Amino acid sequence: MRLYQEVGHQLRDAIASGQHLPGDRLPPERDIAERFSVSRSVVREALIMLELEKVVEVRKGSGVYVLEQAEGVQPPRADSGYGPFELLQARQLLESEVAAFAAVQATKADILKMRDAIELEKSFVAQGIIDESADELFHTLLAQASQNSVLANMVYELWQVRKHSPMWQGLHQHIGESNYSELWLNDHQQILQAVLRREPKAAKQAMWQHLENVKSKLLEISDAEDPTFDGYLFRSVPASLNN
Repeated sequence: MRLYQEVGHQLRDAIASGQHLPGDRLPPERDIAERFSVSRSVVREALIMLELEKVVEVRKGSGVYVLEQAEGVQPPRADSGYGPFELLQARQLLESEVAAFAAVQATKADILKMRDAIELEKSFVAQGIIDESADELFHTLLAQASQNSVLANMVYELWQVRKHSPMWQGLHQHIGESNYSELWLNDHQQILQAVLRREPKAAKQAMWQHLENVKSKLLEISDAEDPTFDGYLFRSVPASLNN
């Protein structure tokens, strides 16, 4: 059982035992995090799990509220897959190293393909189209540029998990119509420039920062508490590894 599932199960048990009644607002995320001695990202994943199970309702800018449960009916269990922030953590570790390797391995053909992917992203941004296919294409082409089929397949599989994860979809339900494609496009351009310059350290840092930007933005736009609270950034890996 993953950590977010343990926290989610304990919260569900507290609700079932009557500690939190239907209509009650749960304590703020930071209070729950302190109670269970976990990060707020773990609490966020636990709340997404409970939302998918129809145990709670997340109201943007208001909080998390307990829902009425039908007598004798067990709520559906969310999938036991990876939490969205756990998945981003894995991608950050893997894809940063892959970007560094691609910076010394990429061929002219690889670079042309990545340029085409970025041009596709630009066209989507210009038309205001929210389409993640070009985003995925850039990341998978970069992995292929490492010339290592194992690494390329690992990156591809992580994207497939992301696309088919109810947990990830639950997180994105709170994004609404916000389009951050332009931000990710700028990040991708910086990564490609580092690859073009054959600078593995710069490519690694650019990819690391890109996925850090994604995590920070997801935490910001999916926050179930006061949207003005900005004192917390998800630190997935000790800073000493980010060198």
